This record gives sequence, C-alpha cells and structure tokens, in this order.
Amino acid sequence: MSEKKTNKGGMKSVIAALGANILVAISKFVGYTLSGSAAMLNESIHSVVDCGNQILLLIGNNRAKHAATKTHPFGEARAKYFFSTIVAMMLFFGGGALGIMEAAEKLFHPGHSIENTELVLAILAFGLIVESFSLRVAFKEIHELNHEKLPLYTFLKESRHSEILIIFAEDTCAVIGLLLAISGTALSHFTGNPFFDAFSGLLIGILLCLAALFLAREFYSLIVGESATEADEAIFRNAFSRNEIQRLIDIKTIHLSPEEILLTAKVEIKVEQEHNVHEIINDIERKIRSQFPHYKIYIYIETDKFQENYKAKELS
Repeated sequence: MSEKKTNKGGMKSVIAALGANILVAISKFVGYTLSGSAAMLNESIHSVVDCGNQILLLIGNNRAKHAATKTHPFGEARAKYFFSTIVAMMLFFGGGALGIMEAAEKLFHPGHSIENTELVLAILAFGLIVESFSLRVAFKEIHELNHEKLPLYTFLKESRHSEILIIFAEDTCAVIGLLLAISGTALSHFTGNPFFDAFSGLLIGILLCLAALFLAREFYSLIVGESATEADEAIFRNAFSRNEIQRLIDIKTIHLSPEEILLTAKVEIKVEQEHNVHEIINDIERKIRSQFPHYKIYIYIETDKFQENYKAKELS
C-alpha cells in the first residue's frame, strides 16, 4: 500500500496564532490593569484561553503522529479531533461563559470606570493588527489545503482539518471581538457611560460561546466518524465502473484523520472475469490512489454475489 506525502495541515496557522496570542494577551492584561475595562478583561481572558488552546492543538498533533500499534492498528490520527473538542469546551467555558459573567456583573452593577482610555485603545489597536496577521496566515493555509477550490464556507464545513477550523474561528472571533472592544471603549470614553464597555464585553462573550458550539458540533461528527465528501465518493464509485464488474454492491468510507481514509467495498465480478479478480482489484486500488495524491487510503475490496435483500440483511 503506497503512502502519500502527508500535509502538515493547519500547524503553521496554529504556531502563528500561538505567537500572536502570547503578545496580545500580555498587552491586554497590562491594558486591563491600567484601565479596569470590562471589554479589555474579556479580551484578555480570550487571549489566554486561546494560548492554552493552541498548546493543546500542538499536543494533539504530536499524538496523531504516533505509529500504528496492536491496540491502535491505524495509529492515533484521531487524537487531533479529541484535543480539538477539548479546545472547543475551553473556548466556551473559559472564554465565552466566564466573559459573559464578568460583563453581566458590570452591566447590571455599573460602578466601574475606564481609565487611561488612550492607552487601552492603543493596546486594542495593536492586538487587532497582530490578530489580523494571524488570520491572514490562516487564510493562506486554507488556500493551500483547499485543493478543490471550494467556497470558504463549503471548505470549512467539509474539511476534516479540525485545527485549521479552530484557528480560523478563533482568529475571526478575535478580530471581531477587538473591533467590538474598541467600539465599546471609545463610546464609553466619549459619552462617559460605562454601559457601552460592559455591553461590548457581553457581545464578545456571546460570540465566543456561539463559535464554541459550532466547533463542538463539527468535532463530535469527526470523532464519531465522517465519510469522505460527496465529490470524493463519486470518484471512488467511478473507479468501479469497469466492464469486468457486474455491480458495485456497497461502498463505505470513513476519515481516520484529515489525510487518511478507510474505504471498504463489496463488488460482484462477472463470471467470465472471476479468474482475473486479483488483477482487477489491484488495478482499482491503483486508480483510486493515483486520483488522490493528497490522501493515504486504506482499501479493502470484497467480492460477492448480489442479493435483492442485501441492504435489509446489512441493517438487521
């Protein structure tokens, strides 16, 4: 079984995001200490949580590289999905829920004031520049991974690269959150009303919770096991359209990792071609792998005779 050259999909953006968040987290906490801004505190918590998230993604990526063992015959590639799920939970509870609680406290008990507003706005602007750079790296990596040139939303929905999905969601939330924080801080400064600062902090917390719920839903599906995309499955099926094959009885696929697919198929070979069954199967495998140079594909093909009640038997 030939092995493709694996892609480090998503790791460049993870490292870029980690570096960006360390710088931004330090600057935000300095800003919060000097200002008492609710939005700044929310953004500080967000950045610290993001740092932890990126470290978890790097750990998951390292675990995913572990070789196959007797206990894990396909390796531990799905470790990425497990650690990505933990990241989504941290983003919800550590970033979103905690931020909402803090902002709500200041919203319903408006006794805080923002000091050193110019410094706060300068720090937020610095954070916006750094996070925009990190988001740009994520966009660049999406472009590299998007071999089929799909629209952005379609790629994010169909991609099995959990780490790039997390980084894109985090960086997008960070940029939007910083814009909200800048707006809330500026409005509170010019109106003298701390409501806008607290309200922007609340919006940031809600944004993070929504992003975390979206990510958790996607990662649940990946952990349970997602099939190949419809486009990929159509190519797989086409490989069985041969004169020697009477019928493709069944085909199933599942992603073992972003770059690994398990394909099982049951086919009926024409009677006059049964003596060539091994050559036919080997040729099908070669054709499939040649069409997917970006994947490592495990292929198992079984020959059988079609029965009308086959599907019912499979489900019983």
